[in-house]
Amino acid sequence: MDPNGSCVVAYDVGGSHISAAVCAASNYELGQVVKANLPGEETSDAFVAVLCQLAAEATEGKSNVAGASLAMPGPFDYAEGVSWMQHKMAYLYGVNLRHALAQKLGWRDGQVRFLNDAAAFLWGEMGAGSARGVAKAVGITLGTGIGSAFGVAGRVQTGGPGVPPGGEVWNLPFEGGIVEDLISTRTMKKSYAARTGVEREVADIASAAANDAAAREVFVEFGRNLGRVLRSLLHDFAPQVVVLGGGIARSAQLFLPAADQALKSMPIQLRISALGERAPLIGAGVAWFADGLKKP
Repeated sequence: MDPNGSCVVAYDVGGSHISAAVCAASNYELGQVVKANLPGEETSDAFVAVLCQLAAEATEGKSNVAGASLAMPGPFDYAEGVSWMQHKMAYLYGVNLRHALAQKLGWRDGQVRFLNDAAAFLWGEMGAGSARGVAKAVGITLGTGIGSAFGVAGRVQTGGPGVPPGGEVWNLPFEGGIVEDLISTRTMKKSYAARTGVEREVADIASAAANDAAAREVFVEFGRNLGRVLRSLLHDFAPQVVVLGGGIARSAQLFLPAADQALKSMPIQLRISALGERAPLIGAGVAWFADGLKKP
């Protein structure tokens, strides 16, 4: 592989599977996206083997690959390439993934870099999506919990005026609890069960909304809460645009009007991700070529 190459292998590591694709430096276009489930054998060696297999599939026929850029959930030491996750993928705890993957691929350690998955989402949307050309933007991913990233002039920031530590909002205090107490699939499922006595997954609640008043109410409540949270937390940062992604954002038509209404006192535009599931992959490439990742 060429450390000065014109493309990079981008990975998006999720809770059940890993996606990978080559991302071009010139226009951030992705090659064929390949996917694999997390390994059945729960060891770091098996995990690295899956990464290597995906790299081989994604880079077949290419010789101009600069390295790998991996979007990973936290807690994770992105500068060092070491996972501190215990609630999932616990077999990676304390493992230096940078060195392990670089060694298997025959690369220098510096050719393997990492970034937070929510940061990758925003890097992608700023580079080639709904926040392209926006001076100040925030990326919010809505899923099991709430992920967040803050961007200024096309670069993700983890500190500075109005930016919470690490750019994370999920655990910030809000109305006697924390933000994730209001903005999560757990809360939506609980809200629906309280209204109906029935337990359903959020995707099923969304599918039922056309004929189910309780389902519609759950999403309206979610949108109202999201707007209130954003109005409170983003006051000092004052972004022009907030880009929403993640699984819940696929049902934006059910909650976006309520969120907009709750935010009407602030000049913030809510936009839905233009890149969808490709955003973290594109963002991993954008961050690499913008030299926005820490290297050993």
